[in-house]
Amino acid sequence: SAELCLLPALAELLPPLPGPGGPGPVEVGLGTLPAELRAAVRALVGDLDALFTALGLREESFAVGSLSRVIAAELASYAPARNRRRMATNKASVIFVDRTLDLAGAVGHHGDNLAEKILSVLPKLPGHKTDVMVNMVELTSLQTTDETCSIIAPGCVAQPNDPAAKALWESFMNLKQKEAVMEARRHLVEAASRENLPIKMSMGEVTPEQLSSYIQLFRNNLKALENHCGLLQLVLAMVQTLKHPQTSKWDNFLAFERLLLQTIGESEMPSVLNQLLPMIKSYNERMKDDYTCEDFLVLLVYMYSVVGEIKSGKQLDAAEEEVKKALVKAICDEPEPSPVLQKIT
Repeated sequence: SAELCLLPALAELLPPLPGPGGPGPVEVGLGTLPAELRAAVRALVGDLDALFTALGLREESFAVGSLSRVIAAELASYAPARNRRRMATNKASVIFVDRTLDLAGAVGHHGDNLAEKILSVLPKLPGHKTDVMVNMVELTSLQTTDETCSIIAPGCVAQPNDPAAKALWESFMNLKQKEAVMEARRHLVEAASRENLPIKMSMGEVTPEQLSSYIQLFRNNLKALENHCGLLQLVLAMVQTLKHPQTSKWDNFLAFERLLLQTIGESEMPSVLNQLLPMIKSYNERMKDDYTCEDFLVLLVYMYSVVGEIKSGKQLDAAEEEVKKALVKAICDEPEPSPVLQKIT
């Protein structure tokens, strides 16, 4: 039997929190949800049924979390799904999991994974939810300082028809960053050698600049470009990610999260919040390495998720009030609030 794990991670599919006198988590049903969320659940159930129909599946559903129970129940009672289950021959176990049960996993910055950094740092490919845009100007003779140059079509990381690119993407996902970068250099050197390009193999640490110089060798050779286009797009994605200012901030996030996990057992929550307070800066006070308002919201979600049960009291109330004031001031001082901040406010 197949195992399929579906994580309703979209913001519009986060389970509603029970309000005063409202339904508890056990009592939540589709009828208790807001109209917009009900429509989203029904659309998701229809899409899942279409997917399972295409795969010829007869599923057995399991749910972890209140919203997941609603979705699983809707799928179980959906008339087309009942008909499909009577006819389907392939069995599958489907596990629905509410991502709000693991917000630390959703907002954390996990280790040394180059693939995750690429997908988080580079801009999204238009019309796609998971793939990203890779700037291809470096492979042309076009001279421009405009990073958002739209004359050259962007590349992407999905390269199903290029075995070398597929192998390199596996390295980005499974190896540590240092090892993955060395794999990228090895693939480039092998490709250049096959095309008789004048590449000079250097030992020691691999730098983004070194990889860029290797990529330049392919620029004026249309045959070599065509033969290794998928690989070049992945290496460019890696180079642009390593040079991106957001990458150093990623490492800062990771360091803070690790420090928090080490100290949270010894420090009370008010102490941790007081350490965070000086780091909350308004737009005019921030340097490029400082955290933005959105960054702090992510950090706070992570903190409250890993701490678990918190002892309430005057100290905690006072510390939280100071953090709230600083965040509100920072949000109000934003000259151009991001879509996320606009939605929150």
